[in-house]
Amino acid sequence: MKKDLFKRACLLAGTAALAAAIASPAHAAKKVRWKLHMAYATNVAVIGPPGPRIAEAVNRMSGGDFDIKVFEPGALAGGYAYYDPISQGGFEAAFGTSGANQGKNSALAFASAFPFGPGVGEFLAWYKYGGGNELVSEIYARDNIKFLLCGFIAPETSGWFREPIESLDQLKGLKMRFFGMGAKVMQKFGVSTQQLAGGDIYPALELGTIDATEFSMPSIDRSYGFYQIAKYNYFPGWHQQSTSNELLINMDKWNELPDEYQAMLETACDANIAQEVADGEASQFQAMLDNEADGVKNMTWPDEILDQLRGAWDEVVAEETASNPDAQKIWASLQEFREKYAVWGDRGYLK
Repeated sequence: MKKDLFKRACLLAGTAALAAAIASPAHAAKKVRWKLHMAYATNVAVIGPPGPRIAEAVNRMSGGDFDIKVFEPGALAGGYAYYDPISQGGFEAAFGTSGANQGKNSALAFASAFPFGPGVGEFLAWYKYGGGNELVSEIYARDNIKFLLCGFIAPETSGWFREPIESLDQLKGLKMRFFGMGAKVMQKFGVSTQQLAGGDIYPALELGTIDATEFSMPSIDRSYGFYQIAKYNYFPGWHQQSTSNELLINMDKWNELPDEYQAMLETACDANIAQEVADGEASQFQAMLDNEADGVKNMTWPDEILDQLRGAWDEVVAEETASNPDAQKIWASLQEFREKYAVWGDRGYLK
């Protein structure tokens, strides 16, 4: 009897040891440590918190096994200079916006935001159900990059100026930070544009390297302190009625992840879209009031100026789509979706 018990104990011990030996390598393989570059400082309103938010969500969902360390702009790369390091595997992931990469392919500007474009709901619908995600993913995949749609913000302001703008003739000769396709519109009116990352704008404005700037929503712009120098802030954001954010991941690193970790990143990004939209919408009115208290005038473009800007945009989009097949493909997809969406959008919402 004792001999049988001894044999059974040995068998159970051996089985447990074998199970532990098999389980340990599998468990160890799930321990993942990534670096995440931020295009925006994490203390900047609305667009700064998503990096830490995503990292925390993934950490909690994985029980600490998938750990993402967030790095501020400049620690791993310059704010917008993340495309090549991601492609080449310099670090695993980056949070930013597709328009930051328009120098690689101008079609990516359309994927981020474009003049007189859709609001958040319509743009998100195109991404999720109109083929947008597939088109943008295809462009990035050519350079070994996995694309995840990972955020959205509502309208931006369209410029901080030192003096009021009563005619677009006043823009001629100005040096101005301007983003994406909107910059090409401004160039039509004689503006010399630069696409500076957020942290580089204030010193350029202060030193006079640029005369004016746009960057983002009032609360985000206030984080950067533009209100201290330029006292005329113009609305609406004709150039960016909504703007997407992206999580770019080195494709090799993405493919190495277990399915459940890929799902965690996708889920964290979807959750961030909702959180970022809500945060952006909730925080603008107070920033505008605070700006006014600091001497800023919140200005509204007259219809005649908006009409001129729209006319220039029509020229720009014709030029861009004629010169870049990717831009033509994305634009055609957007236009087809927007025409269909108008059946609902023009009737479903109060004007």
